Amino acid sequence: MPIDQQQVRTRFRQLMSPSDGATVASAASRALGSLGNDRLTRLPVTVRFWDGSSLVAGPDAPVVMVDSPRAVSHLLHQPGELGLARAWVDGSLTAPGDLERVLATRGEFADISLSIADRFRLALAAARVAGPRVLRRARIPSIEASVRGNRHSLSRDRRAVRHHYDVSNDFYRLVLGPSMVYSCAYFASEQDSLEEAQEHKLDLISRKLQLADGERLLDVGCGWGSLPIHAAANYGVRAVGITLSEPQAALARDRVALAGLQDRVEIRVADYRELTDGPFDKIASVGMYEHVGKDQLAGYVETIAQLLRPGGLFLNHGIARLYSSMPTKDTFISRYVFPDGELHPVSELTSLMQSARLEVRDLESLRDHYPLTLRRWVANLEAHRSEAVRIVGTERERAWQLYMLGSAQGFEDGEISVYQVLAARTGGPHHLPLTRSAVTVTAVES
Repeated sequence: MPIDQQQVRTRFRQLMSPSDGATVASAASRALGSLGNDRLTRLPVTVRFWDGSSLVAGPDAPVVMVDSPRAVSHLLHQPGELGLARAWVDGSLTAPGDLERVLATRGEFADISLSIADRFRLALAAARVAGPRVLRRARIPSIEASVRGNRHSLSRDRRAVRHHYDVSNDFYRLVLGPSMVYSCAYFASEQDSLEEAQEHKLDLISRKLQLADGERLLDVGCGWGSLPIHAAANYGVRAVGITLSEPQAALARDRVALAGLQDRVEIRVADYRELTDGPFDKIASVGMYEHVGKDQLAGYVETIAQLLRPGGLFLNHGIARLYSSMPTKDTFISRYVFPDGELHPVSELTSLMQSARLEVRDLESLRDHYPLTLRRWVANLEAHRSEAVRIVGTERERAWQLYMLGSAQGFEDGEISVYQVLAARTGGPHHLPLTRSAVTVTAVES
């Protein structure tokens, strides 16, 4: 019997038409139940929908608000982390006053995947309540990164780094505070202020590197110039700082001039692969190698070794993955924070150092220090939220809330860590002390 196309179209319209009297919550409950996965029907959060209906998880469960059908559209077209991220960034998904508790449940459904048939059932359920508009892809937030070109090529790395750092110097000043240091601080005490802890970190790096008057220091990924300025002012080095961000470099040069260190500190817009004026006595790389990429890591280490004199010291301060595997490229972090960023186990770095004639001399975990740092940044953002929105817009301010709180939990849960690895290039004396006592940071006197 031939198919009656008109009947098919009529039935499809009926399926896609909003159901009279149905609530979003009831439709969602039926749809989740039809998937045959008990875990999906035992949500760890209470979900409240735009029509006032709710899926209640329990009296003490954190609350997630689905404020618009756009959130459903994002999830239908990109199920999982990226769809949730898009809904959060554009404001159609919110967690009023309880984002931290919501994020604490993030591992509950990490290993759940939906089949094509499951997604079709969910699409029908969503359309019957909200109408066929939810089947259209919602507008992707404007701040989502889409970098093109060969991964980790010079040109693509520039675009990826600038997506994150060329936001606004004023915005970073609100979040980071007067130290303008965008990496894990070093706390002698949990009562230290952010500025005290960042000063500790800069001095810790300087002393681990045994900086001395007249030495040449290279800071790879110098940010706004805080380490070169500190090292030149306090240890008498001649410092070169490199960054791929023009706005960063401009502000770093202003800060160098304000400190009266133009004759001792040079800030360049350059990639480490472009440097030809080695050797340097000491090299620091702080919060930069996360951008290098696994395929480029050996080349990164080899380039550093070639830029370093025999006996010179190299300190690499960077985030490392602990027990979890590298996620896919379509994550919240890769699209909204660090495009092309990759985290590696610290063992991969130390192994490559050994192969590049860099003898590993010291390794220190700073994992407990990063949540303290991040929560102070979050507090700064909360204290200046309206100003941050004025400078960078609501989407980016929301992305940074999610990024910093989620990262703090990632460090606390042991998913990721941060290490300082100190290495000496073979072929010359390194003059390192016999013990760590020379670099011990103590609490600031009150």
